[in-house]
Amino acid sequence: MESTHADALADGLVDLVGRDRARFVEVGVGHSTAVAAALAERGCRVRATDVHERETPGGVRFVRDDVTAPDRGVYADADGVYALNCPPELHRPLAEVARTAGARCGFTTLGGDQPAVPVERRTIGPETLYVARPR
Repeated sequence: MESTHADALADGLVDLVGRDRARFVEVGVGHSTAVAAALAERGCRVRATDVHERETPGGVRFVRDDVTAPDRGVYADADGVYALNCPPELHRPLAEVARTAGARCGFTTLGGDQPAVPVERRTIGPETLYVARPR
C-alpha cells in the first residue's frame, strides 16, 4: 500500500473517532501494516490483531486474537476498531466487538464485496471506508 494511500486512510480513521491520539485496534492486520504505522506516527495507540503471529512496526502492539471468538479485553479501551480488505463474513463480528467496546467501526472491503452490516460510506481517495452504524 502506498504511503499516501495509508496516510489518507489513517486520517480518515482519526476523523472517524473525532479525536487526536486515539486508541485503535486493527483486526486481521496480515502483512499490510502501513495504516497501523501511519496511525502510530500520528500519536495514536495502535493494537493489531490476527489469528496468526505477525510482525508489526514500532509503535504498533501485536495481539493474537480471532474476531469471531474475541478476547473482549483486546478491544475494551479502543476508540476505533477497523479492518482493511475485510471479507463479508467478518463484517458482523467486527461491528459487534466495536459496539461492545463502545468504539467506532470502519472497514474496507475486497473490491466488489458489499457490506454485510448497515453502514455509511466515506470516500477516501480511491477507497471507500465503510462505517458501521450503531444499532
